[in-house]
Parts: sequence; C-alpha cells; structure tokens
Amino acid sequence: MQRLVITIAVLASFVTFLDGTVVTVALPAISEELGGGITTQQWVVDAYLITLSALILLAGSLSDAYGRVRIMRIGLIAFGIASIAVAAAPEPLTLILARALQGAAGALLVPSSLALIMATMRGELQSRAIGVWTAFTTGAQIAGPLLGGLFVDLLSWRWVFVINVIPIGITLFLLARLQLPDHRRDMRVDWWSGILCALGLGAVVFALIEQPNLGWASPAIWLPAVVGAALFVWFLLRQRRSRAPLMPLSLFSARNFAWGNLATLFIYAALSLNGFIIGVYLQEGAGLPATAAGLASLPITILMILLSSQAGAWAGRLGPRLFMTGGPLLMAAGALLLLTVAHDFSYWWQVLPAMLVLGLGLSLTVAPLTSAVLGAIDENRSGIASAVNNAISRVAGLIVVAMLSTIVGGTLDLDGFHSAAWVTAALMAAGGIVSWIGIRKPAAPVSDQRPSAPSNSTK
Repeated sequence: MQRLVITIAVLASFVTFLDGTVVTVALPAISEELGGGITTQQWVVDAYLITLSALILLAGSLSDAYGRVRIMRIGLIAFGIASIAVAAAPEPLTLILARALQGAAGALLVPSSLALIMATMRGELQSRAIGVWTAFTTGAQIAGPLLGGLFVDLLSWRWVFVINVIPIGITLFLLARLQLPDHRRDMRVDWWSGILCALGLGAVVFALIEQPNLGWASPAIWLPAVVGAALFVWFLLRQRRSRAPLMPLSLFSARNFAWGNLATLFIYAALSLNGFIIGVYLQEGAGLPATAAGLASLPITILMILLSSQAGAWAGRLGPRLFMTGGPLLMAAGALLLLTVAHDFSYWWQVLPAMLVLGLGLSLTVAPLTSAVLGAIDENRSGIASAVNNAISRVAGLIVVAMLSTIVGGTLDLDGFHSAAWVTAALMAAGGIVSWIGIRKPAAPVSDQRPSAPSNSTK
C-alpha cells in the first residue's frame, strides 16, 4: 500500500506543480497570439498562484475535515475541467479567469496528497517517502518548461494544458484501488478566513503588477494595496480568535515549523523568480526556441530525481540543518553564475554551469526542508501543516512575480536578467542563513492544542 500511496501523492501533486511552471516557456507564445505583453504574462502566472496560495489553506482544513481521498478526487476532476477551459480560451481575460479556477482546484490537491504520506508512514521511511515525493514534484516544476517548450514548438501552447487529462485520469483510477479509511472528522471549516485571504492577496498582487503602468499615486493602485493589506491583516487577526483557524498560529510554536517556513519564503521566491526569467529571457533575449529554453533546466530535473530521495534519508539520520543551510548557499552561487550570460550567448558556458550548481543545491534542500517543517507537527494536523507550508511557498512566488517589472527595471533585457540573478542569489542566501540560525534536529512533534469544535458546528 505504501508504494501506491506514494504514487498517488506524486501524481496528484504533479499536475499542480507542473502547471505552475509549464506555462513559463509558453508565455511568449501566449502573449503573441492573445496580446497584452509582459502584464498579460504576469497575470497568466499570478492568477493561478493567487487562488492556489489563498485557497490551499482552506483546502488543508477541508482535507482534515472531510478526508484526504475525497478532497483529492474533487480536486482532480475540477483541475481537469479548468485545464480544458484554459486551453480553449479565446482572449486574455478568459485565459486569466480559467487559470484562477485551475489554481483553486490545484489547491485541493497538494495538502491532501502530502497528508496521505504523513498519515501512513513515520520515521526514516517517511523521510525517504517525502524525498521521493519532493524529487518528482519539484522535478515537475523544473521539467515543466521542457514539456511546455516541446508543445509550443511542435503543436500549440494550448496543448500544454490539455495534456493534464492523462495524469489526472491515471490518479483517479489508482484512487479507486486505494483501500484507506477516509472518515469525516468533527471539526469546523472557516470559510470566511479563506475569502479574506484570497481577496487580500488578490488586491495586493493587482497593485504590484499594475503599478509600473499607473504609478503608486493612482487611486487604482494605492487603494487596492491598502485594502488588500488590511484584509490580510484581518485574516491573521481572525486566526487568533477562530475556533477552527485555516492557519493555526499555534503551529508556529514548533521551532522547525516556524523557521522552516521562513526559509521556505526566501527559497521559493528565488526559485519562482529564476524559473520565470530563464524561461522568458532565453526566448525573448537569447533567441532560443521554446524547446531549447525548456531544456535549459533539464540538468536540475535529473539531479533532483537522482539525489532528492537520498538527501531525505540523510536528513532523517543527521538532521536537516546542514542540508537546509548548504543547499541554498549552493543555489545562491549557481544564481551568481548566471551573471556570465552576455549578448554573445552560449548555453554551455554561461547557463549550464549555473543549472548544475542550482540542481545540486536544490536536491540537498527540498526534501530536508519539507521533512523538517512537517515532521515538527503531529500527524493529525498534517493536512493543515502541509497547506500552510505550501501556501507560503506559493505566496513567495506570487509576490516575486508580481514585482517582476520592478526587479528587472521594466524590461527583461540583459541588464534586467542580471538584476534578477542578483535578487535570486540574495534570496537563496537569506534562506540558507535563516536555516542555520533556526533549524534544529527534530524533537518529538507537537500538535495544535486548540479544542475540537462541537459536533453541531457548521461544516
């Protein structure tokens, strides 16, 4: 059963992670066909990340309350429908709205899939399983540009999304074979907090993306920024009072959970920024076809598949601190190697060395990071703990992509590419430093001490 659980968890998360990055190399083709320039490109990425980031917390509670298998099945079906809607979009607004729906469905998949592993395995076996999960799901994020490039060059960018139907169908078939109890739990789901989080993030991201066009002095920019920030603060305050919080603040009393999520914020912001600029600049700046731009990150994928499971096992024995420090610092060095990219472009001498160093660092980081964060929390709360960690990683990518125009100076030319490489390296280094300061070898896990909701509470 353990192999079946891992397979289901990997496949269910695969489509979500894949769609977060597969679109990167398709962005030039999308904007060329539908129009809108860099603003449309940012929205195609961030519309998905807004709903994924905001609703993944709600999905974590739903997973714990209604059962991981049930929520996963609903998410898979909804994701397939939304993917077809994205592929059929005739203009930018429809595409962006469909991407938002796709992100909402994807939010149901990640916490429920990882919670299956946390619920059925413990100890070194769990660390190794998480290593396998992170190898393939993070590999999906890195391999996404390659698959996207192949479809863009050989067929159409629309096929990038239609292909999701295949892994979704396989996962639904395997779920039907999984004999695992999936009982509803007697707990509340705080729907209002989910709405506050989604609206707050959406308003802030709107301001960040559109401010290069309108300026901060425009009421259309500063008003959504202020309202969005206020709604998000309201969301955080509500978590302190709610009897069934989407993001239980008591979870952050576990040292590794708190510091691990801070490291996640820096590391995944850097990964999202790096993935975006590599996919777009190698096409628009260096003049590579979409497939070649996607192949640029293939070394990272190969290293992730080869090394992540072993890194997870090592971290299970030695503790995650060394890996979570050394890995991000290696990735920072890899990002700095991208400064060698010049107008006289050479992938082999300017990009490949950076990809190899980034891949090695990422392989050493992701499984120990996931294991450290989730291993600090009791199994009964694994769904919400996974959701919080994934939400933070998605919010990190969401914000950094929204700030892209500011980071690159308005245009993703060579100077903008170099600026993004500096920011990527700084974020990676910050993640390593935070890990060294805060992460310790795991002690016994702690659980959220809030009392359970009464049995007659609203579901």
